[in-house]
Amino acid sequence: MKAKKIPLRMCKGCGEMFDKRTLVRVVKSPEGDVSLDLTGKKSGRGAYVCKNAECLAKARKKKAFEREFSMQISEEIYNQMEEEMKNAQG
Repeated sequence: MKAKKIPLRMCKGCGEMFDKRTLVRVVKSPEGDVSLDLTGKKSGRGAYVCKNAECLAKARKKKAFEREFSMQISEEIYNQMEEEMKNAQG
């Protein structure tokens, strides 16, 4: 019997590879809206980040999501994503 393959994704903050289920997906919708996808089921282009605020801050500083999605992301959207992540953690 074949072992089930575990999908790996790279965190845009720290650059390490993790199991896809342990990361949070950041999605750019077809309309161009950027948001956190805590369920992993929203449609659109996705990028992944660890479930901690430090990695999100690193990705923000490196402009990793802006390069990934080929668009400018406002401070307001980053602040909203940080709030959502804090609320999801506890």
